[in-house]
Amino acid sequence: MSAGALGRRDFLKLSAGAGLWLAVSGPGRVLAAGQVAAAEGFRPSAWLHLAPDGTTTIFLGRSEMGQGTYTGMAVLVAEELEADWTKVKVVQGDADPKYGEMVTGGSRSVRSEFIPLRKAGAAAREVLLKAGARRLGVPVRACRAEGGAVVHAASGRRLGYGELAADAATLPVPANPRLKDPRRFKLIGKRVPRLDTPPKVRGEAVFGLDVRVSGMLHATVARPPVRGGKVKGFDAAAAANVPGVRKVVEVPSGIAVIADSTWAAIQGREALKATFEPGPNGALDGAAIARLLAEAKVDPVPSRSEGGDVEQALAGAAQRVQAVYELPLLAHATMEPMNCTAHVALGKAELWAPTQAPLWARAEVAKALGLAEAAVTVHVTFLGGGFGRRALPDFAVEAAHVSRAAGAPVQVTWTREDDLRHDFYRPPGRNELRAGLDAKGRLVAWHHVVRNPSIGQQLFGEARRRGDRPDTVEGAADVPYTARAVRVEHALPEIGVPLGWWRSVYSSQNAFAEEVFVDELARAAGQDPLAFRLANLPRDSRLRGVLRLAADRAGWGKAPPAGHALGLACHASFGSYVAQVAEVSVRNGRITVHRVVCAVDCGTALNPDSVEAQVEGSVVYGLSAALRGEITVKGGAVEQGNFDAYEPLRMSEMPRVEVHLVPSNAEPGGMGEPALPPIAPAVANAVFAATGERLRRLPLRPAGRAG
Repeated sequence: MSAGALGRRDFLKLSAGAGLWLAVSGPGRVLAAGQVAAAEGFRPSAWLHLAPDGTTTIFLGRSEMGQGTYTGMAVLVAEELEADWTKVKVVQGDADPKYGEMVTGGSRSVRSEFIPLRKAGAAAREVLLKAGARRLGVPVRACRAEGGAVVHAASGRRLGYGELAADAATLPVPANPRLKDPRRFKLIGKRVPRLDTPPKVRGEAVFGLDVRVSGMLHATVARPPVRGGKVKGFDAAAAANVPGVRKVVEVPSGIAVIADSTWAAIQGREALKATFEPGPNGALDGAAIARLLAEAKVDPVPSRSEGGDVEQALAGAAQRVQAVYELPLLAHATMEPMNCTAHVALGKAELWAPTQAPLWARAEVAKALGLAEAAVTVHVTFLGGGFGRRALPDFAVEAAHVSRAAGAPVQVTWTREDDLRHDFYRPPGRNELRAGLDAKGRLVAWHHVVRNPSIGQQLFGEARRRGDRPDTVEGAADVPYTARAVRVEHALPEIGVPLGWWRSVYSSQNAFAEEVFVDELARAAGQDPLAFRLANLPRDSRLRGVLRLAADRAGWGKAPPAGHALGLACHASFGSYVAQVAEVSVRNGRITVHRVVCAVDCGTALNPDSVEAQVEGSVVYGLSAALRGEITVKGGAVEQGNFDAYEPLRMSEMPRVEVHLVPSNAEPGGMGEPALPPIAPAVANAVFAATGERLRRLPLRPAGRAG
C-alpha cells in the first residue's frame, strides 16, 4: 500500500483506540461510532477521527490535484469543530460509497461539501461540549469550544478534545447542529497555509508515478492511433529480445510490453514495430471535422426560446450583426502523464490511481474483469494535474488488464506522446451568432446556434443534462444579457475522436463566442464595451459587480501604455462570476499579454489564497489554449506528440495577474474553472482594440503571424 492511502488493516488499527468517530450520512445526518456499525447501509460522505492525543484526522473524499481541496475540506470541518489547526491532518480516502460521489470535477468540492462538512464539525463540537461540561460538573452553556479544547468560561479550566474523546463516543450526536455565525469564522475566509505543501516540498507526497509495490513490474502499451482502430501486426520476438522485457501481451486497448523497468518497457515497445488497421475513422482530418460541424442538423427543439419570434425581432431591428466563431480540439496535457498501478490476483483487484473519479474507476475495473465492485480496491494518490482528464477510467481499466495478463502488480506508464495522442479531447466547436439592436443600441434579438459534439452523447449515449438542454450549450443557453427575443439552438455532430471534459468544459468554448460577439455588438452600437454590457445586463446580475470592479482596477477608460490596448470579458459558471480585463500589445503578428485584472464573486471565499492561485492557474491554462492550443488530426490520428508541437505558455510569457474578490457571505461557488472562460475573449477583444482586427477563431493568430 502506498503512503497516504488508508487500507482496511490500517483503518482497524487507527479506529481500535479510544477515539470518537463521526460519519456524515446525507445532508446533516451524523452518526456516532456505535451507530455506524449498526448502520452499514448508510453511505457516509466523510469521516472525522479525534485521537486521544488531540489529533484531528479528516478523511478526504475528493481528489487533490493542486486546487486546494486537501486543505479546503479540512478547513470546513475544523472551523465548526473549533479544532487545534496545528493538530489537524488529512488522510485520502480510498474509493468507497461512504464518501459520497467522490467525483472531483465541475468545481463542486467546496460547493457540495460546504454545509455537510461544517455540520460534521459542528455536531462533534456539540458532543464534546456536552462531554466536557459533564466532566467539569457545569452546565453546557457555561462552556465554550476553542483551540481543540472545552473551556469553562468562569474558572478557565480546560479539557482537551483528546481527553474527552472516549466520553464523547458514548453520547448521542445531533443530526442538525447549530452552525457558526460567519462573523465568528477563524479559518473560513482566511489565508490558511495549505496542508499539502510541506509533504510536496519535502518530496514525501505520493503521486501516481511514485507508487512502489513489492514485486511490481512496469509496462507501456502500444495503442491504435485512430479511434476504433485494431491491431494489425507486431513483432513480439523483437521486443522480447530487449534486455529487461518480460512479456508481450495483447490487451483490449492495444499491445502491452511488460518489463523490469519503464525504460525497458518503452524500448521494447519501440522494437515491436506495431501496425494498426485505422478502422472507420481513418479518413478523418481537420477539413472533415469542419464539414461535420457546419453541416450537422440543428435540433428542432431549441435549448432556450423566450420573448417571441427571434426572426421577427431580427427583421425589425435597426441594426443586425452576425458572426461565426470556431474552436479547435484541445488536449489536457497534465503535468504528470497518465499512469496507474494495478495488482489483479485471486479474484481481487487493487489499484493505486491518480484519479478524479475513484468510484467510477472501481466500477469500470470490476465490469472489465468480471468482478464484484467490493473485490476492487482503489487507493487515490495525489494527482499531478487533472483538468478533467483523470475523471475518465480508461487508464485504470487498462492497468488492470495488463496486471492480470502479467500475473503480477504492474505500473503502466504513459509517455508524453501517449498522453497527447490518446487523450479525451475538448471537443471542436462552431458557434453561429446573430443579434439585433434598436436605434438606441439595446439588444432586441439574440440567436445562437451551438455546433459542438456532445461529450455526454459519446460517453454515455445521452447528451441532455438539464431538462431538454444538452451538455453542449453550457455557458450559452443561460446567456446573461437581456433581449426581447432569445433563441439558443444546438446541433450535435458526431466525430471519430475521443471526447472528454476539459477545464470549464463547454463554458471554455461558448464564452469565447458570446463575449467576443458582445464586443462586436458594442462597437456596432457605437458604445463602450463596458457600458454596453452594463446596459444590457439585468439590474440584479452579479456580473455587474465584477465588471465594474475589474474595469476600475484595470483603469478602464484611461489611456493604456503606448502600444498597449485593453479588452474586457465576463462570464458566470459553476456558481461564480468573473470579469477580466486583458492588457495586450501586438507586434509583427505576435500577441503579448502584459497584465490581466480579474474580479471574482465566488460567494464565501473559503481561502482567498487558494482562490487567487486558482485564478492565476486558470489564466495561464486558458492563455496557453487561446494563444497556441490546437490539436490537429490527419488520417484519423492526432498529429501533436509533445510540447514542441503543443506548446504551453512559458514562464517568461506569463502576464502579471491581479485578483480582486467581491466580499460576500453567500454560499461559495466553484473556483477551479470559472476564471478560465473570460480570458480568451478578453485577449481577443484587446487585440481588436489594438489593431482593429477581429479574431473569431482559436488559437488567436493576428495578421502577420505565420501558421
